[in-house]
Amino acid sequence: MLATVTDWLWSYVLISALLLVGLRLTWDARFVQLRLFKEMFRGLSGGFSGTDKGLSSFQALVVSVAGRVGGGNIAGVAVAITLGGPGALFWMWLIALIGMATSLFECALAQLYKQSDGSETYRGGPAYFMRFGLGWSVMSVIYSALLLVTIGFGFNAVQTYSVTNSIESAFAIPTWQSGLVLTAVMAAILFGGIRRLAAVSQLIVPIMVAGYFVLAIGILIANITEVPAALGVIFKSAFGLEQVVGGGVATAIMQGARRGLFSNEAGLGTVPNVAATADVTHPIQQGLVQSLSVFIDTIILCTCTALIILLSSAYQPDAVNPQGVVLTQLAVAEQLGGWGESLVSIFLVLFATTTIAYNCYLGENSIAYFANRPSWAVPAFRISVLMMIAWASVQDLGTVFSFSDLTMALLAITNMLALWYLAPIGMKLLKDFEAQLKGGSAPVFKRETLPEEKIDEGSWS
Repeated sequence: MLATVTDWLWSYVLISALLLVGLRLTWDARFVQLRLFKEMFRGLSGGFSGTDKGLSSFQALVVSVAGRVGGGNIAGVAVAITLGGPGALFWMWLIALIGMATSLFECALAQLYKQSDGSETYRGGPAYFMRFGLGWSVMSVIYSALLLVTIGFGFNAVQTYSVTNSIESAFAIPTWQSGLVLTAVMAAILFGGIRRLAAVSQLIVPIMVAGYFVLAIGILIANITEVPAALGVIFKSAFGLEQVVGGGVATAIMQGARRGLFSNEAGLGTVPNVAATADVTHPIQQGLVQSLSVFIDTIILCTCTALIILLSSAYQPDAVNPQGVVLTQLAVAEQLGGWGESLVSIFLVLFATTTIAYNCYLGENSIAYFANRPSWAVPAFRISVLMMIAWASVQDLGTVFSFSDLTMALLAITNMLALWYLAPIGMKLLKDFEAQLKGGSAPVFKRETLPEEKIDEGSWS
């Protein structure tokens, strides 16, 4: 029944919502994700040091990349290809390109409506722009609850499952043992807050992303003559008549959208929680930076993983293929030898560690939204997550992914609804940003730009 409900939501509701909202934002903004692509890099100001008011734009980027780049790039791509065929990658690309615009505006709105909580940083995200931008007090509570369940438990279960099974395949270490070690490591990170997460992320994320990218590019260069054929398989599987006869196109679309959204999170409303913590001069500036992270995650890293799999004999279209991350590891091992499997496992451990920490921060942010929360709520959440990590290490693939897919669908639908109604505000922000760019000045947002909006004076005074 869980799988039936999840499939129905993804097949008829969520895919339509993602495309409708994403295409509207893309069209109204005149394909801003392409027009201002260079501007995304210019927004990486502030370097490795934040301010007294929050994280730097770069720190917010690496934290969000820490969350986006994880099991979805290594295990999720393999799942998409196994269940939906190579054509699923094409639909991952499409969702990502549209999602770049979605992520831009949801993160910009999170910046606009962020609130100072009296501590060392800001709080923000969909729950905040629902409440302060739309006056949706009930919906904001629903979203916060869904965020807590989806990210804090569902996504962390997927990351844990991917890591422990990868380690078992590469090093013959039982999943329960690696699960206990992962639980201990995460305990040390979770009780350090957003600034410790930022410190860990800005050290690990650039290294792990660059390392995995170099590994993938090396394999692709070694097989450069076969890459065009692999790309051809992707397009053929996405549109080929033989796929239509077997119902493959529908499956490819659904799996590509699921794994694409799980990987880059554009439209879920998760990353805006981190984007709101950045201390920037204009909301669109941080929106552009976060749009770049979608590009890095899906267009670059997921494509690299997919091509590695398709260039190997580990994947056989008409056979029963290895599940999840094991397929990726076997594909790399075929190219590099036995140590390649171990290397992928190491990368996945790094990816998943930062992702789980990031997910936990989002869960804590959803708890922080509730004004009357008891003092023990956050510590209890952290302990619950640690228990979930230990539990998920010994579960099966179907249970873990079905649970996360259902809660992810509900979370995205709620966020999409708010983005639809706040789209005009997002367009005003973009117009103001571009007008200042054309005037030759660095864009600086002023509250009087949107006099009718309820904007926290402490954030944009």
